[in-house]
Amino acid sequence: MYAAPTAGRMLRDFGADVVKIEDPGHGDFARQWQPAHRGLAIGFSRLNSGKRSVGIDMRHPDGREVVRELIAKADVVIENFRPGRMEAWGMGWRELSANHPGLVMTRVSGFGQSGPYRERPGFGTVAETASGYAFLNGWPQTPPTAPPFGFADSIAGISAAFGTAMALFRRELSGFGNEVDVALYEPLMFILGDAVLNFSASGTIMQRQGNASGAASPRGIYQASDDGWLSIAASNQTIAMRLFDAMQRPDLKNDDRYSTNTARMANNESLQQIVVDWVRTQPRDQVLAVLEEHEVVAAPVNDASDIVADPHFAERTLVELAGTVLGPALVPGPVLHMGGYSGPRYVGVPEVGEHTRQVLIDELGMAADRFAHLVTEGTLAGAPSS
Repeated sequence: MYAAPTAGRMLRDFGADVVKIEDPGHGDFARQWQPAHRGLAIGFSRLNSGKRSVGIDMRHPDGREVVRELIAKADVVIENFRPGRMEAWGMGWRELSANHPGLVMTRVSGFGQSGPYRERPGFGTVAETASGYAFLNGWPQTPPTAPPFGFADSIAGISAAFGTAMALFRRELSGFGNEVDVALYEPLMFILGDAVLNFSASGTIMQRQGNASGAASPRGIYQASDDGWLSIAASNQTIAMRLFDAMQRPDLKNDDRYSTNTARMANNESLQQIVVDWVRTQPRDQVLAVLEEHEVVAAPVNDASDIVADPHFAERTLVELAGTVLGPALVPGPVLHMGGYSGPRYVGVPEVGEHTRQVLIDELGMAADRFAHLVTEGTLAGAPSS
């Protein structure tokens, strides 16, 4: 509901025409997820604006035949079923690529298309625990913690878009498409790879560190005198020395306990308390101004209202989502920028099957009487006649 649609959103952001196949009755279940505003699911809106919705019942043989006809004209198929479902429908990679050798088929699933767990169902929460992320997230005294948003799904979706682009580039060289296999947990496990390497090499199991990194000091989130929060990341030697200057504590630079990262990590608790006490002496904006003056890596801890009001994000990152019941609304735009490309517009969120007639009759060339029959039997969502 989030992973494969994220991949489609990434591709759509850079010019792909994305046709979303949905159940003709209830549509994508993400349409029912919270939060919602004025009856429109926020997450669904963010990921699916600009796509075209075609309502097809893939449980019905006639529906699957229509999808095969669409695939014959497509560059890419992105699917998010449990492994084996597409094969059971006669629409696995072997079957589809045999008739369409240039096809790229990107498959996102809980545990991938191979391995002992391939048939297990998986959502983001399972990926966040199985990958090792939840074990490392949180504080030593708190339970393992999953994030309150679609973290694993989003990272998997971005990875799937990257894999799709790689396969399309390879097709330019070879003329042949490819199967891209993304498991929800694997991109997260890649990010957490230090923990795996550390254990396999040294036998050490990395533990929850709260806001510390476990790699460099000082680093963390600190509260200023006005109760505002900010982050400081003195993650290399030069920045740590600049931080000591910003704090008007040049003596720390020659203190054997804090002069190197190895020493700072060994004395992290006492150093963190020094930073905590210094930040607490001033309002957040003043602390950030001093840190910026000394070129120390730091930022406020933003909530959504801070992000919307920030001029940098307004210029570079946030774009309008127009034409919906949400009213004037902003959404983060593409995850990267390319020279000479201003990016897409986000207008409207498709209703279930809103584009069924347009795609199947106007573009695929389906006969009107066949279309009407499939709508009448419930295989398609759409008006039987114009």
